[in-house]
Parts: sequence; C-alpha cells; structure tokens
Amino acid sequence: MHEQKHIVETVKTGIIEGIRGTGEVVDAAIDTVSGTLVNTLKGTGAVGAALTGTVSDVLRGAILGTAHVGADIRGAAKGGVIGVIRGTQEVGVEAAESIGAGARAVVKSAAEVGGDLGSAARSAVEGSIAGAKEVGLRAEDAASAAATGAIKGAGEVSATAGEEVRRAVTGVIAGVKVVVKEPFKSEERKAR
Repeated sequence: MHEQKHIVETVKTGIIEGIRGTGEVVDAAIDTVSGTLVNTLKGTGAVGAALTGTVSDVLRGAILGTAHVGADIRGAAKGGVIGVIRGTQEVGVEAAESIGAGARAVVKSAAEVGGDLGSAARSAVEGSIAGAKEVGLRAEDAASAAATGAIKGAGEVSATAGEEVRRAVTGVIAGVKVVVKEPFKSEERKAR
C-alpha cells in the first residue's frame, strides 16, 4: 500500500512539474509514465498482477497530476498509454495486458477527478494506436486492449459510465477499426 501511494504521488509530482515546465501534457505524460514504469519494473521485476497494479498506479498519478494543474486529461490519457507501451517494451514485458490495465486506470481516475470519461477513454485508445505503431505492435490489438480495459474501468464506475465509454471507443479511431472483446456483464444482462 505504501509503495502504491508512493508511485501515484511520484508520478503526480512529475506530471505537475512537466506540464508547468513545458505546458505540453502529452509529452509530460509519455516521459513521466514511461520513465517511472521502467525504473519501477527494473527495480521490482513486477509481473502479472503486480505489473498491472503498477501500470494502474502510474496512470492514476498522471491523471491526478494533470487535473491538479487544470490541464486537459485527454492529453494525459493519450500520453500515458503511449508511455505504458514504451516502458513495457523497454523492459521486455508483453504490452496488451498493460495497455488494458492502463486504459482502465485512465477511465477510473478520470471519474475520480470529474473528467469526461468518454473523451478520456477515446484518448487512451488513440494513445494505444500511436504507441503501437511507434514500437511495431499491431495497432488493432492495442486499440482492442485499450477499449476493452476502458469499458471495464467505466463499468466499475457505473452502468451509465460503461455505456458512455462503450459508445466513445467503438468504431474507427485514428484510422483503426476498434474491436471490443466481449462479453461484458451489462451485455449479458441485456441478452436475458
């Protein structure tokens, strides 16, 4: 718990300093998230649940820091997911699970700060596509992982949030057809 709080606060502070220094949210998020992930993962060797927990903490810090300075959390969502992809690639970790955990954390953190969940989710998907293209991953797979994670996170906020995010991340985003992995509980209930 202490380590979790430490990561969130470290990233939050880094994002605040980065945005105040340059005014550029996306770059501040990319640099802070990827750097923190690389240092933390190399230091702990986290895998599985510990890895996804670290990704969630880092992205929560990015969203909280961005909101703290009154900047647009969409930039932090996009840059944060790009940072996750860069960071996990650098330490040799498979990206899809981390992308999903990151998008889930983005949406839950956006809800925490009163942000627009649909916009944050869509930006996370855009970040997954840009990051995937940058490191040679399939953009469709990254987009699917991000969209699925975002919908899961929104579903944990409320059913209404889940539907809002589902609408925001379905279809073509940044030239990539986004396919959401099914089923989700809300869909299962509707089918009955």
